[in-house]
Amino acid sequence: MCSMLLSAAWILGAVAPGASAREQGVDLASLSGWDIVVASDAIPSERYAAEELQRILAEVTGQRLELVQNVSRVSNHIFVGPGEPMRTSPGGFDVKHFGPEDLRITIQSGRIVIAGGLPRGTLYGVYTFLEDYLGVRFLTKDHTHVPKVGGWRIVGPVDRFYHPPLAYRGCDSRENGEDPAFTARLRNNTITNDARYGGKTGLMLVNHSLGRQIPSSKYGKEHPEYYAMVDGKRLSEVKDDWTQTQPCLTNPDVLKIVTQAVLAELKQNPNAPNISVSQNDNDRYCRCPKCAALDQREGTPMGSLLTFVNAVAAEVAKQYPQVKVGTLSYWYSRKPPRTLKPRPNVQIQLCSIECCQLHAIDDPACPKNIEFCRDMDGWGKVCSDVSVWNYDVNFSSYQLPLPNLPVIEPNIRYFLAHQAKGVFLESAAETKCAALVDLHNYVMGRLLWDQNGNGDALADEFLRLHYRRAADPIRQFIHRVEQQSRASGRHPSCFGRAAEFGFDEKLAQAGLDAFGQALRLADDEAVRSRVEKASVCAYRLAIEPVWKLDEKAGLSPELAERMRPLVREFFLLCKKHQITFVDINVPTEQVRDRLKNVLWHETPPDF
Repeated sequence: MCSMLLSAAWILGAVAPGASAREQGVDLASLSGWDIVVASDAIPSERYAAEELQRILAEVTGQRLELVQNVSRVSNHIFVGPGEPMRTSPGGFDVKHFGPEDLRITIQSGRIVIAGGLPRGTLYGVYTFLEDYLGVRFLTKDHTHVPKVGGWRIVGPVDRFYHPPLAYRGCDSRENGEDPAFTARLRNNTITNDARYGGKTGLMLVNHSLGRQIPSSKYGKEHPEYYAMVDGKRLSEVKDDWTQTQPCLTNPDVLKIVTQAVLAELKQNPNAPNISVSQNDNDRYCRCPKCAALDQREGTPMGSLLTFVNAVAAEVAKQYPQVKVGTLSYWYSRKPPRTLKPRPNVQIQLCSIECCQLHAIDDPACPKNIEFCRDMDGWGKVCSDVSVWNYDVNFSSYQLPLPNLPVIEPNIRYFLAHQAKGVFLESAAETKCAALVDLHNYVMGRLLWDQNGNGDALADEFLRLHYRRAADPIRQFIHRVEQQSRASGRHPSCFGRAAEFGFDEKLAQAGLDAFGQALRLADDEAVRSRVEKASVCAYRLAIEPVWKLDEKAGLSPELAERMRPLVREFFLLCKKHQITFVDINVPTEQVRDRLKNVLWHETPPDF
């Protein structure tokens, strides 16, 4: 059984008290005299796994087990890692054929074994053991739910193997990026190279690359023909390649330059499993006669791009046959070409940036998502290595409520059903405290690791454990936001404005009321601080009527009076929770200063 979301009966062992159960399983409430065995030659992540198990078991059971390297008796051991003491013990096993994150957990009378492949399998096995058999929940970086084991907890016998189906699991929220220990607990394998946490997956995220591989600042002045022709003009002298130009992909010199840059990068990183050769982040692709002819033949601008990427990949294969050359299928290049196929050493990173945030990717009633599904089906027919870049963010306003929790689970299931090798969920990497970021982070992390989980149940679990008595009004507001957004009949993307989500002032007041009630129910300072952080989304929605106003805008005295305390509270929360950006391009202080002038004129308060 692989599900990470297990019934209470299963966690408790689903066995009645009795001699036969005790003979077969282990009473986790009675580990006195046991130890944790980790081999002397264990790698850093295995030693760290043993320390994590020791630390958290002490909280759960009240017993701090000794860490040892060798055994002198047959039973009462928890083996952590695939070292010789485990392999040579009764019931030991070898992991030489395990993948880097594969894990096996065995529980039988007098012995528990948690071991996995190198370098992350054992560490992830420990976290799986703590979650599934002891009810531990890694909610946020500073909040781990650790229930007491009680007087009796029989578990076993168990023999469980797990192979995570996604090789790449990423979410780039600032909360994750700043705390690699927590992201390891979520089994997000893309954040850190620290060996204690098992390092990153070898796969790199395929991303925009041509701006550095053939920069116009180096070649543009002397060779305008290297760059995109748009409306009859070569975009060769620009301020920013990433947003203002693309290379001319049918120019043979461009192919040579980019190929040399790729081979030079691989020479510096000979063990890299993949490398990006991908468009810049704009739609100013080349319309010169040669590029246009390729694109017209293939029915998509991916025609010239894939022809180019295949050519680079052919050269890479000669020197680095193990390396995949990755390219984004993004924006104008999302549609697969009619006849071209990626070479065997080419990977496709399919991006869903145009898709609807409110409906599941495979919802047949959503026109935006139908087109994406058609493209993913097309790529699946011609490429065996497709990953997905999906979006859990509103780039137009990081702190507005984001009513997409119900679609996270079906979307991840859809990607897996279509053989995605990896899933990257882009979040608000520029700043902390996007809307309900901790809740989203928990649900996404758990589902990326194990897609058998239930998204609604995970969300409810997080709310109940993290906010305790204050959870109900927050849950009710989240459901109201979701229902009102769906009822609007709209299909907002990850650049949606408040009106595009169906938000209005009545909903904003409901949010303020809900979080006001939640604060009154918060039963200690830690919970109160969590509720305050979550309330940022309600205050951001409440000040929407003045969000875009400038000093020249007319503003009624009544509206100004109503908005002042809400604006002040929003920016005080921004300061407390280190919210440095309010959208992908705008620093918080820029909006704060503008609204001070709009609402207070010459005498703005200090916040």
